Order: sequence, then C-alpha cells, then structure tokens
Amino acid sequence: MQYLILIYEDEKAFAGLSEEEMGKVFSEYMVYSKEMAAAGAMKGGASLQPVATATTIRVRDGKTKTTDGPFAETKEQLGGYYVIDVPNLDAALKWAAKCPAAKTGSIEVRPLGIISDATGEIAAMQQ
Repeated sequence: MQYLILIYEDEKAFAGLSEEEMGKVFSEYMVYSKEMAAAGAMKGGASLQPVATATTIRVRDGKTKTTDGPFAETKEQLGGYYVIDVPNLDAALKWAAKCPAAKTGSIEVRPLGIISDATGEIAAMQQ
C-alpha cells in the first residue's frame, strides 16, 4: 500500500536557523531518507520551495483565476513529502513518527488512491 507523508512546519522558523542548525536538520533528513530507502519503503519525495513561490489556481464558471501564494494562511506550511510503500497504515505511521519534522511541526499521512503510470493510464487502484 502506498502512502504520502506530508511534512508541515513553520517555514519562518526554519528560515531563521543558523547554518549549523540547518546542517543538522539536513543531516537528520538524510539519515531518515537513507533508512527508508534501505528498508525498501521509500518510493520518492521532495522538498518544496517556500510558500511565497506558490500560485493557487481556481476555475469557476469556466474562468481561471490565479492567486499568488498559498490557498490559506496557516501557522505551518507544506514543506515537502515522501511517497512510501508499506504493508499497512501502522507501518506508515511508524515511518511518519521518525520524520525529523515530527518533533517541531506536524506530519500528515494519507493513503494514495488511484495510481497512474507515465502515460496517464490507471495502473492500480488502492483500497
């Protein structure tokens, strides 16, 4: 079963870290990522650029409207994600609890639904 681990943190607090503190955080993520990869659980992941670089799109009555920034003001912002493949939700939650951001932010775990291949064809349906 595939799950998405969504990492939420206060990006202003993260931006205020010293070089040494930032290096420590990156090191923790490298260890975490390598541990998941070695276990065969990690399928991918990425960090996201700051929320100020985001653009939100809404289509209403056939008209497209773009807005700079995130959809909503929040204390924590989505900063990155991992896609993992594990036997069940309990295993996904254990990996999420090990995420470095679990100590300072919050981690959302969601099962993936429809999985498509590179051509857009539906490859599998998760339950």
